[in-house]
Amino acid sequence: MKRLLAIINPLSGTSSKNDIPEKIEKRIAKLGMQPDIAFTEYSGHATELARKAADDNYDIVLSVGGDGTCNEIAKALVHTDTALGIIPIGSGNGLARHLGIPIGVNAALKSLFDEYKIVSIDYCEANGSPFFCTCGVGFDAQISEKFASSKTRGGLTYLIKSIEEYFKYKNEQYVIETADKEITEKAFIIACGNASQYGNNAYIAPYASICDGLIDVTVVRPFNFIEVLPMMIQLFTKTLHLNPHVRNFTSSEFKIIRENAGIMHIDGEPVVMPAEINIKCIHRGLKVMLPNIQAANEFEATMLGLLANVFGIKIQKSI
Repeated sequence: MKRLLAIINPLSGTSSKNDIPEKIEKRIAKLGMQPDIAFTEYSGHATELARKAADDNYDIVLSVGGDGTCNEIAKALVHTDTALGIIPIGSGNGLARHLGIPIGVNAALKSLFDEYKIVSIDYCEANGSPFFCTCGVGFDAQISEKFASSKTRGGLTYLIKSIEEYFKYKNEQYVIETADKEITEKAFIIACGNASQYGNNAYIAPYASICDGLIDVTVVRPFNFIEVLPMMIQLFTKTLHLNPHVRNFTSSEFKIIRENAGIMHIDGEPVVMPAEINIKCIHRGLKVMLPNIQAANEFEATMLGLLANVFGIKIQKSI
């Protein structure tokens, strides 16, 4: 009998979590699994619970929350035999969306447990701190800090904070170093994508694959306010890489050097980092649950991306 622990973050998203344990137990019981349920009580609690589950040889740990909850749980499961499952109920749900897991408890449970497959995916680190979806410096990091301190959650709050902060934000100068190149850019955002999107289908790195051993880096240079709407449209239509203010490249390891220490975001959560940030990809270091069809779709998307590069359909990713 497979053992499963569901870790529920009661603060994720905007809806009540009271009926979630019953929904999980009802679905899992049909499969002959043994489910246990735990609610997080403080920051970092999910990591503690997941680490103990891995030590106790649980087969699956379900993350019931948003990308922050996923991050807390996944970093305790890397390089173990315990797989991460995701029930996305957060504000953005970037990792779940990339993996093709539908939003909402019932839809996600049906998708994962009707037929699933365990696959290994990449994860990344920024100065040793793991991330699984995206990390970044610049404007998106500033917004993550404002959003984290807000009393309300959801996409509308994120949008309001973005508008408020846009007119206050000052672009910074950055140096990006890879093994063989160095560039200097004044940037609005430098986003590092293991997965393709921030969440809510905002594709900051539309061609990112979560199993290719590479990080997709998107540098957004400063732009005028009248260009915000076109850029937003491109962000949500997977065409941001075509914007003349955007520069893309891929690397398995690189360094970002900025003017001062400050905030960066890791999977949407603000953290303080020094001026120098070392970022690297760890290939296939985490086991995750996927619907069988999605595992095939991820492989297909990766192959199509490679073919597109070969035939020059998209911009070459080089510094």
